[in-house]
Order: sequence, then C-alpha cells, then structure tokens
Amino acid sequence: MLAAVALVAPVSAQSKYSNKLAPYVASPQRVVDRMLELAGVKSNEVVFDLGCGDGRVLFTAVERYRAKAVGVEIDPKLVQQTREQAQKMAMGNRIKVVEGDLLDADLSDADVVTLYLLTQTNDKLRPHLEKMLHPGARVVSYDYAVPGWKPKWIERVEELSAKHDHVIYLYEMPPVKDPAAKPAAQDEE
Repeated sequence: MLAAVALVAPVSAQSKYSNKLAPYVASPQRVVDRMLELAGVKSNEVVFDLGCGDGRVLFTAVERYRAKAVGVEIDPKLVQQTREQAQKMAMGNRIKVVEGDLLDADLSDADVVTLYLLTQTNDKLRPHLEKMLHPGARVVSYDYAVPGWKPKWIERVEELSAKHDHVIYLYEMPPVKDPAAKPAAQDEE
C-alpha cells in the first residue's frame, strides 16, 4: 500500500535562478500515476522529474515501481522540503533532488523523464532532451506537447474537479542512426 505523501502548497521562488520556465502547479496524483504507468517504469530504472515541485512523481516512482528518482527544481524551498520528505519516508537513498535549471540538468542516466511545463518550455528543452537521452528513453509530458515530436501515445484523463480533461503525451527516443551503416545489399541478377 502507498504511504501518504505530505503535499506542499505552492511557494513563490526568490531564487538565484532567473530562468524560471514554468509556474509550480501540483499535478493530481491520478495523473502522476497514469504518467508513470504509460512510461512503463521498471524496477531500478531512473526517473527524472524536471520541475519536480513537491516531489510526488519521485515518491510515486520509488514507492510503486522501485525506481530510482531524480528531481530538478529551481525553487530552493521546494528542494529542501522534498529532500526532507524523502528522508522522513526513508527514501533518501533512492531519491536525489537537484537545485538548478532544468535546461542544464545532466539527463544521461534517465530512462524516463516526466514534464509538466509549458509548450514553449518543452520547445526550449527539446534539443537538450535529444542530446542527452539514450535511445528507448521515454518522455511523458502532462498537458503540453513537445513541439516537433510525434507522440507514441496520447491519452486523455478525465478529472471531475477540473474544467477540462488532462492530456498525457508519451514519447520514446528513437534509435541512433549509424551514418556509417551501409545500405542493404541489392539482389544481383
């Protein structure tokens, strides 16, 4: 059974980072659950949450899937609160929270990346994801598509308390094309 996660109210950041790319808005737990389910998270995979806020994606990934989780958050208060909550929940060895700009995050270990950012932020982030993520890594974006990418799956999640349905986009990084690969041999007659 899942342990209760203490939720943190939104905090306005007075941060050393001027590049705040999206406001903090907590994702409904139902959406978090579905995002991780669609991504097919496996035990010991590494899940990154860019703009991790109160850490609910991190806690869910560790608790439900036995994944390792890394959050990147620009707001130092949210970083501290999430780190403290991870310690209280005895997840400190499976969760790492980095205070920093998500555009600078080292994503080379990521198997899954979750996003709840704005479309224009996803567009800015796209080249970084393309450069850093390995083939087969999954990107799951809540409510906002990644411009220029074709989703592998799009799902609408009804939310009775909201005025609109939520949309989850699932992307998968393509295999690397080997520029040295020879074309398939043609049959000779």
